[in-house]
Amino acid sequence: MRKKIVAGNWKMNLLPEEGKKLTSEIVNMAGDEVPNDVTLVICPPFIHLESVNKLTGDQEKVFLGAQNCHTEDSGAYTGEISVPMLKAVGASYVIIGHSERREYFGETDEFLAKKTDKILSAGMTPIFCCGESLEQREGGNYVSFVTDQISNSLFHLSADEIKKVVIAYEPIWAIGTGLTASPEQAQEMHEAIRKHLAEKYNQEIANSISILYGGSCKPGNAKELFACEDVDGGLIGGASLKSRDFVDIAKSY
Repeated sequence: MRKKIVAGNWKMNLLPEEGKKLTSEIVNMAGDEVPNDVTLVICPPFIHLESVNKLTGDQEKVFLGAQNCHTEDSGAYTGEISVPMLKAVGASYVIIGHSERREYFGETDEFLAKKTDKILSAGMTPIFCCGESLEQREGGNYVSFVTDQISNSLFHLSADEIKKVVIAYEPIWAIGTGLTASPEQAQEMHEAIRKHLAEKYNQEIANSISILYGGSCKPGNAKELFACEDVDGGLIGGASLKSRDFVDIAKSY
């Protein structure tokens, strides 16, 4: 059975005390309200990692994730953070390949393949992002564009390794624009991704991999998105900065 995951990407938001307050609210609400089969992941800026880890503690519903990592364990990489550093402060998930990292920092499929290897080697879970722009969507080649991203960054992995990856489909045209993919559009792409995984590995492995939707998911649309057969949760941006919204999304199964 695939894991249901709702991951909050805080992006570059919140000061330390604000982060502590938000995390405390989420942890307290989750214990009472979120179904036991739903995993919550909080992915704050790096300055919050230690404090969020202390607040999530040993409970079984809310886990700590990071928004990025480097491919090397240490060295002269000013401004970067390594996987061993993230693991040392309690992170168990790492977002990689987010469209903002690809666009603003020029991250390539090949670089993301190396990040994937580094995260898996540490026993952590990569949340691998993929998605198309509005131009690619309107041009009609959006499925092949996204499946190529997956092939280039993930298809060097063994069957055992790929099962440890979480994929997040993010229609770039729906991030921060107020636009949202319809449930039909989300299901079409998630189904195509799962089919692509099955063709490379097999159907059983494809069926075991969680594929999250990451394009302006909110409490008002989460239920119908999560009802799609191949949508296994969400990578949440703006709504993850409000505890009530984030928990309500997690309750949408």
